[in-house]
Amino acid sequence: MRELAEGDTGQAAAMAVAVMGQNVLGLVFTVVFARILGKHGYGSLAALVAAFLILSIPGTALQVTVAREVSGALALGEDARGAAIRGWMRGLLAASAVAAVVGLALRVPIASIIGVHTKWAAGAVLPTAALWLVLCVERGALQGLRKYRLVGASLVGEAATRLIFGLILVAVGLDVAGAYLGTTMSIVSMSAMLGIALHRKLDTAARGSKPPPGERLRDLIGRAWAPLLALALFALLQNVDVIVVKHRAADDAASAYAAAAVAAKIMIWVAVGVGMYLLPEAARRARLGLDARKVLLTSTAVIAVMAVPVVLIFVGGGHLLLDKVFGKDFATADKALPILGAAMTMLAITYLSVQYLLALHRSRFIVLMAIAAVLDPLLLLAAGTNLTSIALVLLGLQSVLAVAVTTVAMTTRPSPQGTKTESW
Repeated sequence: MRELAEGDTGQAAAMAVAVMGQNVLGLVFTVVFARILGKHGYGSLAALVAAFLILSIPGTALQVTVAREVSGALALGEDARGAAIRGWMRGLLAASAVAAVVGLALRVPIASIIGVHTKWAAGAVLPTAALWLVLCVERGALQGLRKYRLVGASLVGEAATRLIFGLILVAVGLDVAGAYLGTTMSIVSMSAMLGIALHRKLDTAARGSKPPPGERLRDLIGRAWAPLLALALFALLQNVDVIVVKHRAADDAASAYAAAAVAAKIMIWVAVGVGMYLLPEAARRARLGLDARKVLLTSTAVIAVMAVPVVLIFVGGGHLLLDKVFGKDFATADKALPILGAAMTMLAITYLSVQYLLALHRSRFIVLMAIAAVLDPLLLLAAGTNLTSIALVLLGLQSVLAVAVTTVAMTTRPSPQGTKTESW
């Protein structure tokens, strides 16, 4: 019990910093390869990365599910489900091998679908996504084992090795394919690193044994439907405004809004990192029948504390920030930037409540997210083309959603000894 009490804002903040570092390196990757590959080459790389990102959502859902189950099992004094985890890993590695064969065999039609001429890179999209599942399961297991520093290091390491491998492969003449394969190699390297660490942490008695009934890979995938749907809706709520503005506003205004939206997403980065601490800690407390809302309050406090200076910077220096980072043509969205910052803060709070509810095996809150996802584009279309008005509408919707989902979270308590009953 003393160990449970020691979880505080320090670990949550550390995970937030790790995700922020990962995203900063991601921006460096974008800038570096945009300059190296040129407009046409980077367009192909961006399309390949976008295809991978779409296919990566199931992996993130599996990570959430594994973290929740491993943490909950350990809380009740059970083993870390070592046999099950090893079974999941074997199944996913076999799937990766199959994906590699299929991807390379269908590289031409895949390249056509994505809209690129780099066929070998297109053929690598499927195996890269399959290997991503392996990495996500490893991270989820280590989250459940409370190895937050190791998980955080793997986030930064993935982004750093992606850049390094990409530069090396481009330097040897692989061009766009090399830049994309840097992502594949970074996933492989981090999977190997975490795989070694996880092998040492899991119970030795489980080595070589088969997963027990109900713990096979297909069972795990079946339990991941709620995280998958929730994360897909979250991705939609996070990005649909940029799509709507692109269709409604003039090109210059749409580009400026997109730049401001990217800057405002810093609060989402923080929330994703904090959520990687929140979910397993909430699941552990819930399985013990303790009040897990304390960890939600602590995590939300981290968001609130970090949001205040960020929004104030957007208010006082938004124009300068957009000018220096994106260029003077993008600074016209400076009035919308602090409003977008506040909107993304509210969405970040929603994200933490979603992680909390998933930790408690709840899913009905997804109805609220689905309603918001439907209303979002409709309200933005009605807002006109003024960027500040659009940002205000977005802030209003995200605020209502945050209040609704957080209210659900704060009125939801774990069942005794982790009984999985559904409620609001």
